[in-house]
Amino acid sequence: MKLQDHIDKITDKIIQFAPDVVSALLVLIIGLWLITRIAALANRAFEKRDLDISLRTFLKSLISIGLKIILIVTVAGMLGIGTASFVTILGAAGLAVGLALQGSLSNFAGGVLILIFKPYKVGDTIEAQGQTGEVREIQIFNTILLTADHKTVILPNGALSNGTIVNNSRHGNVRMDIPVTVSVDNDITKVKTIIHEVLDKNENILKRPEPMITTGKIMDGAVIINVRPYCFADSGAQVVSDVNEGLKIAFEKNKIKPAVQTRFIHNI
Repeated sequence: MKLQDHIDKITDKIIQFAPDVVSALLVLIIGLWLITRIAALANRAFEKRDLDISLRTFLKSLISIGLKIILIVTVAGMLGIGTASFVTILGAAGLAVGLALQGSLSNFAGGVLILIFKPYKVGDTIEAQGQTGEVREIQIFNTILLTADHKTVILPNGALSNGTIVNNSRHGNVRMDIPVTVSVDNDITKVKTIIHEVLDKNENILKRPEPMITTGKIMDGAVIINVRPYCFADSGAQVVSDVNEGLKIAFEKNKIKPAVQTRFIHNI
């Protein structure tokens, strides 16, 4: 008789909890299917925005894991399992991890912002954090630059996303500023004509926008002429070198007088 009572009680419990178990299973199955669909849709959106493959993979996994944790907590609550302590443990663990990885999380957030808003891309020449170089890699936590003297510079993305970035390549061309100093005894019009001729012969200098040649300061028997040609960012250093060399040869050929520094010595 006692055995029959136990069987009846177990049967009653099964009948009582059966609807909850069935509902929980349905929520679990439907939830897993929805999470898979949401992750796929998110991945397509990331592809349309042309996000980096490593960032796409990470964000997809992050969305999937986060939604699965929420689903598990929800299903556990439907089965009558206390979820308050479970959520508290997750929150405490998340806080501990966040404090331990504060710097890394800042760099990760910066990397996400850079890959989404694209202030620069691989191949651009940028100036940031006191460094100038070509962007070789944009990683989740760092950006890798290659400087003109072939030094590899690793910059944290957190500082880059919050700092000033000068992108020399984004517009497509850059202006080089080349100051030329000659004696005031020269015919300035002739000097400018010679400079124009030197610039016209340089294949790396763009015809549009046109180079700017303006007269600057006149002091101590010298006049400064500002030569400002436009070129592509990767040929800037070569343009400056070629123009300086070409002007020296042209000035010597046309007997353009160089500026002579004047020194005054006062006897006390």
